[in-house]
Amino acid sequence: MVESSEKRDKFEFLDESISWWRRFSGEIGRRLREQLAIEPGLVKEKRWRYASHVTVVLLISLVILVGQWKMPKAEPPAVRPDHWLTISRSRGGAPEWEDNGSLIKAPVPHTTIPERPRLEVITYTVQSGDSVFGIAERFDVSPQTIMWSNGRLEDNPDLLGVGQELVILPTSGVYHIVEEGDTLEGIAQKYKVEVSAIADYEVNGLKEPYELTAGMALVVPGGEKPYIPKFVHRYTGPIPEDAAKGTGNFVWPASGSITQKFWSHHRAIDIGGYKGAPVVASDSGFVVYAGWDDSGYGRMLLIDHGNGWHTLYAHLDIYLVDYEQSVAQGQQIGTMGQTGNATGPHLHLEIWERNSKRNPLLLLP
Repeated sequence: MVESSEKRDKFEFLDESISWWRRFSGEIGRRLREQLAIEPGLVKEKRWRYASHVTVVLLISLVILVGQWKMPKAEPPAVRPDHWLTISRSRGGAPEWEDNGSLIKAPVPHTTIPERPRLEVITYTVQSGDSVFGIAERFDVSPQTIMWSNGRLEDNPDLLGVGQELVILPTSGVYHIVEEGDTLEGIAQKYKVEVSAIADYEVNGLKEPYELTAGMALVVPGGEKPYIPKFVHRYTGPIPEDAAKGTGNFVWPASGSITQKFWSHHRAIDIGGYKGAPVVASDSGFVVYAGWDDSGYGRMLLIDHGNGWHTLYAHLDIYLVDYEQSVAQGQQIGTMGQTGNATGPHLHLEIWERNSKRNPLLLLP
């Protein structure tokens, strides 16, 4: 009803405008005829004057009429509750989109494929330049997971060697090899997880009644293997009374970048550099070991500083001091290398206070 009323008002205004224009033009014509009858000589002059006036008035009227007239608004088609889009496909043909009354935008199919987790235990061959941290980051697991799953690495990640094959779990946790007498409850308690974490993990393929056999490998998601400190025995041979003694203040033994820091499973620091880079004694002391180490350290030196402290220098290319020799702080004792289990030239530095390994970064300037 409101729409019809607006349209009626617009047409009435238009009719009034046209009537007014007719009266106005008639009056102008009448005056022009009277003027011509009185002064016939002025026909040409008056005609152009009145014509210009009429033109101006006509333009003004046209502007007013256009300003009052409004184009009707286009209303969108009503959507009924039962409106839907139908997709039909003829045999062997392309999809045809059918609509029940309105123009709507056809959907554009887009499939997002989620990244699926790996559900298998794999192996990886160590390459030159690899580290436990780098491998862990590549496979999205914790460094501890790499170490717990690969024998000797648990004691020291520096035992990593080029060409070595590593077991890589699909998730962070522990890789447990079942032994005679093991139970799910006992394994779960050992690694501080719920029994369901092991039993329900798809990779393990366990089904009730959960019978375990010796040699079976189980992944313990989220499990933590308790750290058991390894007890070592230092050199106890005689040390000359005139042997150099340490100052208690340590200096940096080599220049380079810290490629691995001190943490729970790497109680040392690694200083990366180039083969042949000089290595100096971090403090004065007495060389109690100089030789090859079969556990993975390669060529190494161990210095007793005579005050309860020891320093160990591993993966040396060569050593320049001898067993049972006194050395001064800052004296060159060898060169950096890649001997033993090492993926690149670096110095492995350990600082011992009696039987405990201390963080070198807290003791060096």
